[in-house]
Amino acid sequence: MSETAHTFADRLRARFPGAEVSVAEPRGEVGIEFPVADYLAGCEALRDEFGFESLVDLCGVDYLGYGSDEWDTDVSSEGFSRGVEGRGVGRFRYGETMSREADSFEGQVVQGNARRRFATVAQLLSVQHNRRVRVTAYAADDALPIVASVTGIWPVANWFERESFDLFGIVYEGHPDLRRILTDYGFVGHPFRKDFPLIGNVEVRYDEEKRRVVYEPVTSVEPRVGVPRVIRDDARYETAVGEQTARKAGN
Repeated sequence: MSETAHTFADRLRARFPGAEVSVAEPRGEVGIEFPVADYLAGCEALRDEFGFESLVDLCGVDYLGYGSDEWDTDVSSEGFSRGVEGRGVGRFRYGETMSREADSFEGQVVQGNARRRFATVAQLLSVQHNRRVRVTAYAADDALPIVASVTGIWPVANWFERESFDLFGIVYEGHPDLRRILTDYGFVGHPFRKDFPLIGNVEVRYDEEKRRVVYEPVTSVEPRVGVPRVIRDDARYETAVGEQTARKAGN
């Protein structure tokens, strides 16, 4: 009989007492979060002691604005849900910054996250044990996120970490060739960061007078957010109960 997800999670907790182990039900997905200082040693132990010989994916994550909604999907008697008022994730112009939701732009501040902002997430596979695990490590410094490179453990991580560096600006210490892989050499910023405008920072056009391609701040695009497809709860029963209770209270 194969080992259950919870039994495997208990073995991880016993081996890594300083890590946070979780099991997502009902899928039985096991995840482990290492302190950033223990990330490299933890990954090496997962390979050598737990048989995770394959790294199948690695990516960066930006938790800025995590948990905030673009739309209020609560059911009300006023009809459709409202959109947020503030300059939310990606919805700001060149030179502006992200702000918290508010009725006006006055006095708004950049929205941060109470926890840590940048994380690297690796998906590991053990073919011999037919098992997977998700490994997470949060960078200690939001201004300069640094995480150890695992290319010495799984060489396939090379391009994954380059992509994460390019798109999120996470620096992988010990990487043999950490440079951009998707954006241009002169690209400014990291486009998957939540404080990077959806319209970008610069636009490219051909200048007839200069007879060459020029880069300049975005002027021809307005930031916008589309209406998401949401499934609203049927509140007719709750409304009827509330009205009935109000009538009884009035009598």
